[in-house]
Amino acid sequence: MTKGLPRTAAARARSGVVRVAGRAAAALLMQAVLAASAAHAAHAIAQYGEPKYPPGFAHFDYVNPDAPKGGTLVLANPNRLTSFDKFNPYTMRGNIAPGIDLLIESLATGSSDEPASMYGLLADDIAVAPDGLSVTFHLNPRARFSNGDPVTAADVKHSFDTLKSKQAAPQYAAYFADIARAVIVDVATVRFEFRRRNRELPLIAGGVPVFSRKWGLRADGTRIPFDQLAFEQPIGSGPYLIERYDNGRNITYRRNPAYWGADLPVRVGTHNFERIVYKLYGDGVTRLEAFKAGEYDVLVENIARNWVRHDVGKRFDSGELIKREFRQHNGAGMQGFMMNLRRPQFRDVRVRQALDLALDFEWLNRQLFYGGYTRLDSYFADTDLQATGMPGPGELKLLEPLRAHLDPAVFGPMVVQPNTDPPNSLRANLLKARALLAAAGWTYRDGALRNAKGEPFTFEILDDAGSPFVPVVAAYQRNLAKLGIDARFRTADFALLQKRMDAFDYDMTTIRYLGVQVPGPEQFSRYNSKFADEPGSDNVIGLKSPAVDALLQALGAAQTREQLVDAARALDRVLMHGYYAIPQWYSTTHRVAYKRTLGYPQTLPLYYSAEGWVVSTWWVKPGS
Repeated sequence: MTKGLPRTAAARARSGVVRVAGRAAAALLMQAVLAASAAHAAHAIAQYGEPKYPPGFAHFDYVNPDAPKGGTLVLANPNRLTSFDKFNPYTMRGNIAPGIDLLIESLATGSSDEPASMYGLLADDIAVAPDGLSVTFHLNPRARFSNGDPVTAADVKHSFDTLKSKQAAPQYAAYFADIARAVIVDVATVRFEFRRRNRELPLIAGGVPVFSRKWGLRADGTRIPFDQLAFEQPIGSGPYLIERYDNGRNITYRRNPAYWGADLPVRVGTHNFERIVYKLYGDGVTRLEAFKAGEYDVLVENIARNWVRHDVGKRFDSGELIKREFRQHNGAGMQGFMMNLRRPQFRDVRVRQALDLALDFEWLNRQLFYGGYTRLDSYFADTDLQATGMPGPGELKLLEPLRAHLDPAVFGPMVVQPNTDPPNSLRANLLKARALLAAAGWTYRDGALRNAKGEPFTFEILDDAGSPFVPVVAAYQRNLAKLGIDARFRTADFALLQKRMDAFDYDMTTIRYLGVQVPGPEQFSRYNSKFADEPGSDNVIGLKSPAVDALLQALGAAQTREQLVDAARALDRVLMHGYYAIPQWYSTTHRVAYKRTLGYPQTLPLYYSAEGWVVSTWWVKPGS
């Protein structure tokens, strides 16, 4: 499953995340930018340097400003969710209707061809304080909610306070932890005050999702508790409305004819479909066959084997359905078998390293993936944030004060993932694994790997029903069995899986963290000790490490791109040497199959999700 940032986080721009550079020059540039912001507000802000698009820009480069409007886009499950039971995307319990983000906007929005800039959306100007400890947004007087009410500073404050409260999912309190408060300056102006100086905080504040105070308000003036809002339609300012939904299986969005922001530069050429329909299928096989039968319009294929063997047929041969791979630059992120350190069998790093040695990626890539993947070897793979070789001077400056809390290996070469291509072999890797397990007190006797108490080494790999990982796990189980380890594979429906994840009731599970170019508070919520025991948090591993906590603080305090890179590489080095995950694999392209009736811009964005790009910038060809 994918777990990570809150749904409307600033660092995402919901397409990707972040990049840039410098040290002394960058510091001077930052002073100039902050000084300028004290004198006049800006149309956009950048974490480093200047925004790409100047004041008065017409539209983003990766859209077609003349894209035809109209038609219907039909999509299938964007994830393994097979039903939904709520519209509220901000609470912990329940399954969210796909596409609900179309209803709600934020003060500012990112562009998909630069990673760390935000442009005014609900706000028409943005002013960062000279000391960097606050940011002020002035609301566009035209901004309206779907009920016709103007968007006010009181609505912004209400949204922020609600998301930081106990009634919202804990990820939001974690993500907004360094924003102390939202202050109403006047009816159209709101100021966010920060607990400390952090260059990303103004962007994070700009990404706060804004909804009306009237959402959840009853006719008699009483309010439904936020965490009990289910099928009460969100009152947002976004370009779409919910037209209808059926039994938690299908939902149709209709473009709001009174949408206030259609001609904003950040909206020109976007949201071109009159209707967007999501159909939720019960399993991946049914979903694939439904696409081949023409029941929906776009298939984003995440399984290399399917792309080669199953995404074929008459409609592909005739050209009615088209397959194409689109390059993306999001960074690989981390996808892996995550170990739950709350379980005693995973607390010894030697055990975790042994489990890593038992995964034969090269065999999987040949036999199951048709050579379609590259092995992950970093939490920031395919970016300049990835640690390599020996620690550099900037990394050592951060790591040396933490030496007492770190494995000495951290100060040596970067972890290299095991390989089974000749002259390497699985047998050699398993022999290394057996030696590590023995050193950790696990030896083979009486037909199983046992500790000093005679207890066998067993654990459960948890995934959701219909998981494509069945053959992967089967191959991994065979290798673990050679070590005497009994690994059982358990699947659960999405609702039960989410419940177990929120309660940390798992031994090992597959998690995907989306790639970033500028890591931010999402790293804090994943790895900080504070969240290890908080139900529903993103600290899936259960990590409690003073060294990691300190590096997360350094990451947040970085004032230049160079400092950010050093902190990210140091963090990457420590996490990889901890062997908390068994890294899996990644691709640098989005595999998309689609009906020929659809058109898309010829200029690709850089940092984007495939489905988000389709929904926001594609169109139905006239006459189709």
